[in-house]
Amino acid sequence: MKILLIDDERRLSDSIKEFLESQEYTVDQAFDFNDALMKASVYDYNCILLDLMLPGGNGLDILRAIRKRRDNTGVIIISAKDSLDDKLTGLEIGADDYLPKPFALPELSMRIYALIRRLEFNVDNTITAGCVTIDLPQKCAQVNHQPLDLTRSEYNLLLFFVTNRHKVLSKAAIAEHLSGEMADMMDSYDFIYSHIKNLKAKLKAAGLSKCIRTVYGMGYQWEE
Repeated sequence: MKILLIDDERRLSDSIKEFLESQEYTVDQAFDFNDALMKASVYDYNCILLDLMLPGGNGLDILRAIRKRRDNTGVIIISAKDSLDDKLTGLEIGADDYLPKPFALPELSMRIYALIRRLEFNVDNTITAGCVTIDLPQKCAQVNHQPLDLTRSEYNLLLFFVTNRHKVLSKAAIAEHLSGEMADMMDSYDFIYSHIKNLKAKLKAAGLSKCIRTVYGMGYQWEE
């Protein structure tokens, strides 16, 4: 799951990023209004953590821009501005939650999980695709009730495929999902082939040999 963290307090931002990455999230950071607006417009995220007081502008204007595009990305406002007016304005514009600073990182993590689960997975804790079952809280997967021994990247790749099972996923989209904004700086997507090859091998060993289909010239697609 990909998160955009918008906060100009670099030490706090780095602390949140480190914690969320330990929870298996991919986290991009933005420290000012213009960079945040660009990333929110260009990249796809499952959740955006939005501070209101930013160098160069107000976080609420970023929220307005997101909702104006009819983008349903989950947005949690994280701000030291805890006035009732700020909270009501944010929720009225389209924020999904409001967490005043200071907050405990485990609470932030649970709010992110609850939001993504509601928006992406219809409040379910598990996703089933044929004989594959993905346990979201535990971040693990099974085939016919037999555990798959997956790396973090392989788990994220499997979840990405299953939740987009009706789409052909381009190599660029997969690279962005696994690496965030760093994908733009890569000379090649060779690492994708390695992750897909390893995931295919583990699925095949569990009895699934043709669930990831190569669509030549376009990318890859999950087939049940």
